[in-house]
Amino acid sequence: QLQLVESGGDLVQPGGSLRLSCDISGSAWPYYVVGWFRQAPGKEREGVSCISTEDDSTYYADSVKGRFTISRDNGGNTVNLRMNSLKPGDTAIYYCAVAPPIPVSTMKTLIPELFSFWGQGTQVTVSS
Repeated sequence: QLQLVESGGDLVQPGGSLRLSCDISGSAWPYYVVGWFRQAPGKEREGVSCISTEDDSTYYADSVKGRFTISRDNGGNTVNLRMNSLKPGDTAIYYCAVAPPIPVSTMKTLIPELFSFWGQGTQVTVSS
């Protein structure tokens, strides 16, 4: 049983920036991939980004590529999502989640069903 806690969500103006953090703790479940997902009202959950704990390789959805950056620190127990040039369409609840080892080709699909443990989410609202 793992515990994932997201933080950093806020109300920001279009063009602004935020940094989300995911703190992972609990049992020694061997997770190898950490992902960020988001869900807007009336929309299905979609993958945003993921990072491998094996080699720190990263992958991004086309909608955020070039604007968002995922990274790990704190001995690998914290995963951050730096979000720049935020748009109103980025408004959503953002979740982090962990997955066991999966092929790179699968990681890149950012399919939520591949991830085993989830945080409670943090609200990001982009509005003037």
